[in-house]
Amino acid sequence: MSEPIKVLVTGAAGQIAYSLLYGIAKGDVFGKDQPLTLVLLDIPPMLPVLDGVVMELQDCALPLLREVIPTDKEEVAFKDLDAAILVGSMPRKEGMERKDLLKANVAIFKSQGAALDKYAKKTVKVLVVGNPANTNCLIAAKSAPSIPKENFSCLTRLDHNRARSQVAMRCGIPPDSMKNVIIWGNHSSTQYPDVHHCMVNVQGKNETAFDVVKDDDWLKGDFISTVQQRGAAVIKARKLSSAMSAAKAICDHMRDIWRGTPEGEFISMGVYSSGNSYGVPEDLIYSFPVTIKDKSWKIVDGLEINDFSRTKMDATAAELVDERDTAVAFLGV
Repeated sequence: MSEPIKVLVTGAAGQIAYSLLYGIAKGDVFGKDQPLTLVLLDIPPMLPVLDGVVMELQDCALPLLREVIPTDKEEVAFKDLDAAILVGSMPRKEGMERKDLLKANVAIFKSQGAALDKYAKKTVKVLVVGNPANTNCLIAAKSAPSIPKENFSCLTRLDHNRARSQVAMRCGIPPDSMKNVIIWGNHSSTQYPDVHHCMVNVQGKNETAFDVVKDDDWLKGDFISTVQQRGAAVIKARKLSSAMSAAKAICDHMRDIWRGTPEGEFISMGVYSSGNSYGVPEDLIYSFPVTIKDKSWKIVDGLEINDFSRTKMDATAAELVDERDTAVAFLGV
């Protein structure tokens, strides 16, 4: 049995965390032989709720879970971390402008980035979930200069899973019969779900998604808008955001970071752009196709990009540039 690792979840009294914590604690993410300490951070008014979450985790009697530490203090939460899953953020309220949401979250993620820099291990892997996830992730990374920017990523795996599922349902096959869907850009309604490089296994034979679906208009139209608007559709139907599917996507994302991606397969993650891939501007957290080995990601370069894709990739990059510039202006990070 390995030495325990220390994993932080922020916004730990919230509904995404409630769906997430059991999966982490029972070994679905970091491995069935990896003991761990869970650190749960939330704001002071949520501490009584957090106590209830701790009791439930204790009552699960999970053999890998060595300790649970609930706290509202950053110096406790961020100390000696191996992994940080930053779920908590200021939600958008009725009548709130996007710039107001950005301003509130820039302050949160600047503070958490500084806490990572001061207290966490320099090898910590940081996943930002709280929205606007790409820009929050960039601010956290900029606020932690002693931790490599490559250690930061944001969640677009939920969009990736949504895209796989939509195509799979259309083809009448299980989602694991297809691979190499791509989510480009921002985790917002400008994201571009791309299946030009997606391969579908039908009765043992690999074919392109376009050949199997046989409906280019759907793949270039309703499919894209369905994935882009799926979060809003869930909220409209459920009156709550996508907690169960978000938690599953977080587990998928962190498991791939920890254990690597399968040979010949890539997944989507928001990662730091150095300006050297697909014409995406530097100094953005942008969702690319990546492979992962030894806890390090690598952008899958050299994929052919047609004019249809180029336009959509550029549009979501432009939104991210605007978000970044607005966020940086607020706090001068």
